[in-house]
Amino acid sequence: MLKKKKFVKKVVVDKKHHKPVKKVKEKKKVEKVMHEFKEHALHSGSKKGPRVTNPKQAIAIALSEARKVGAKMSKKKKHHKKKK
Repeated sequence: MLKKKKFVKKVVVDKKHHKPVKKVKEKKKVEKVMHEFKEHALHSGSKKGPRVTNPKQAIAIALSEARKVGAKMSKKKKHHKKKK
């Protein structure tokens, strides 16, 4: 019988942090956005939009921006409607 070969993914590791590069990228983006939130400089939408006052909203914005950069974050929760 033929044995199936297991393919191992090669992960690029950041030498300074000893972690996968994508994890470092997403972590830095989240840190930047949370810093803006703490400094009361984080706005929803554009810079002219209202300031964000809720920490949960700030985290949601941070994860969204990290996804735009290309980091593979956990997916958004989908609300399913129950069928009757």
